[in-house]
Amino acid sequence: QVQLVESGGGLVQAGGSLRLSCAASGRPPSTYVMGWFRQSPGKDREFLAAIRTGSGSTFYADSVKGRFTISRDNAKNTVFLQMNSLKPEDTAVYYCAVRQSLAIVVDDERWDYWGQGTQVTVSS
Repeated sequence: QVQLVESGGGLVQAGGSLRLSCAASGRPPSTYVMGWFRQSPGKDREFLAAIRTGSGSTFYADSVKGRFTISRDNAKNTVFLQMNSLKPEDTAVYYCAVRQSLAIVVDDERWDYWGQGTQVTVSS
């Protein structure tokens, strides 16, 4: 089992920045993928970014490419999401997830473990 705890959400003005963190505990596999999703009211959960913890290779959704950056600290089993130039439409609950595979997929149903989510609100 893997437990994920997100932190760093909050209220920010449009154009501002936030850095989300996700700490994994339990028994994460030695090599796996960690990712970030978000969900707004009435919408499906949306894939944002993922990183292979072994190689550090990353993958981004077009909607956040150039504004969001995913990174990791393997020593602390932690992944980060740096969010810059935030827009009101970025308002959502942001979730961290782990996939026990090296393949990055955007389908949230194919991810294995989820955090509880952290709210990000961007005011105009």
